[in-house]
Amino acid sequence: MQLIKLNATDSTNNYLKKLMLETVLDDFSVVVTNHQTKGRGQMGSEWSSEKDKNLTFSVLKSKTSLLLHQQFMLSILVSLSIVKTLEGYNIPKLAIKWPNDILSDHHKIAGILIENSIKNQQIEFSVIGIGLNVNQEIFEGLPKVCSLKHILGMPVSKEELLHKLIENMQHYFRLFSEKGVSVFNEEYESYLFRKDKPSTFMLPDESLFTGIIRGVTPSGKLQVQLEDATKEFNLKELKLMY
Repeated sequence: MQLIKLNATDSTNNYLKKLMLETVLDDFSVVVTNHQTKGRGQMGSEWSSEKDKNLTFSVLKSKTSLLLHQQFMLSILVSLSIVKTLEGYNIPKLAIKWPNDILSDHHKIAGILIENSIKNQQIEFSVIGIGLNVNQEIFEGLPKVCSLKHILGMPVSKEELLHKLIENMQHYFRLFSEKGVSVFNEEYESYLFRKDKPSTFMLPDESLFTGIIRGVTPSGKLQVQLEDATKEFNLKELKLMY
């Protein structure tokens, strides 16, 4: 594993993508920074992180052998890697909030941003950005956010955590190459936040409705049971409220 450590950068995803233009990088190469000044989440949202307190890093995954319509499998594998790592620290009530947040007891603890390079309807390589709240204690204006230190009551080694997370990621991708796509859906849905529970959703026009999450399709659409039928929604069509 190539590990590139930075004191500060605007975005580890951006840095890794630029670095790929200049040099050949190994699979699972990692760029990690103490301070990310312009971290991003899904749909252009900002990922805010206190300097030196959290893990903000990006991982290169080359040669995934995934077709374009299978790209949500990357989110599944990365989410499960994070959950299994956090279980090793005895973090309670872990859940995956569709499409890309990791929760502990309804509080966000990590987020994922995956950017893919597509060629001939196949994923050529992926840059996997992860923000994980480790030792930050105060999240001003963010009542639904927490960190490992907040939960455990003691600081956690960021370096040790990073290595364990990469090991778990390598493990899940190795399993995927051996067993294929279908093996992981059941495990992923076992952690799916609010699965089989009445939940509130917001549409793009900000209107609200109630439905029940039944699962996620292979392409990553959320399956929501309504009164008359089960419908599928993509990320731009729906927001799951707490």
